[in-house]
Amino acid sequence: MVVERFGKLHDIHESGYFFAVPVIDRIAYVIDVRERAVDILPQAAITRDNVSVEVSGNLFVRVADPERAAYGARNPLYAVMMHAQSAMRSAIGELELDEILHNRAGLNTLIKGSLQEAAVAWGLEVRRYELTEITPDDQIRIAMDKQAAAERDRREQVLRAEGDKRRAELTSEGVKISLKNESEGKLIQVTNEAEAEKLKIVREAEGQAEAIRLTALAQAEAIHQIASQLSKDGGQEAAAMALAKEYVKMYGEMGSKSNTMFFQESAGNAQSLVVQAMAAMKAMKLDEVPGVKTPTST
Repeated sequence: MVVERFGKLHDIHESGYFFAVPVIDRIAYVIDVRERAVDILPQAAITRDNVSVEVSGNLFVRVADPERAAYGARNPLYAVMMHAQSAMRSAIGELELDEILHNRAGLNTLIKGSLQEAAVAWGLEVRRYELTEITPDDQIRIAMDKQAAAERDRREQVLRAEGDKRRAELTSEGVKISLKNESEGKLIQVTNEAEAEKLKIVREAEGQAEAIRLTALAQAEAIHQIASQLSKDGGQEAAAMALAKEYVKMYGEMGSKSNTMFFQESAGNAQSLVVQAMAAMKAMKLDEVPGVKTPTST
C-alpha cells in the first residue's frame, strides 16, 4: 500500500496493520504484487523476407517496485502491453518466416529482453513472454501447405525406396544363406557318402581277407589231414581210388554232353589210373565201382 501525506508519497507498507494519522495520511494506491498474465492481442507484422503474419502472445509480469508502479505510469500494465505489441512486431521483422516458425524459444527470449528494459521504469518485472499464434496470410499458408505436402510425399518416397532396398538386401541375403546352406548340405552328404563307401570297401576287404585266411586255414587243415591219412596204411590206395572215381565220373558227364574238350592225359593214362584204383580196391576188399568194368592189362 502506498501512503501519501498532504498529497505526497509518505510511505509504502506491506499488507497488514500500520499507523496512519487521520485526515493527514491517506492510502493512495493498493498495488497487487502477485504475478499476472496479460493477453497480447493479435498483431499484423511483416517478416524479414516480406511475409505478412499475424502474431499473438501472453505476457507474464509482476510489480517489483510499488513506487514506480504507482508514479511511473498511469496504467503500467497497459503501457507494458502496448510496448509488448511494438516489441513483438519489431522482433518479427528481424527474422525470416522459417526462423520464426522453427525457433519460437529464441523469439520469446528476444521479446522478453526488449520488454524488460522498458518495464523497469514502470516498476514491473517481466517474468516471461510466450508466442501463442503465428498465422501467415492465406496465400503463404496455401503455399506452405503445398510445400509440406510435397515434403511429406518426398519423405514417403524416400522411406518406400529405403524399404524396397532393405527388402531386396534381405531377400538377397536370404538367398545367399540358402545357397550356402544347400552347398554345405551337399558337401556333407557327399562326404558322408564317400566315408560310407570307404567304410564299405574297407569292411568288404576285411571280410575277403578274413575269408581268404579262413580258406587257407581250412586248406592247410585239409592238407594236413590228407597227409596224415596218406601216411597211414592203405592211405595212398584210398586216395588213388577216390581220384579214379572222380575221374571216371567226369568222363561219364562228358559223354552225356555234346561239348568237345581236350585233355593232356591220354586214354592209356586214365585206364592205368583206373586199373591202379581197382587194384587198390581189391586189395582193400571193396566192390567194383558201379558202371565201370575192370580193364585188363595187355
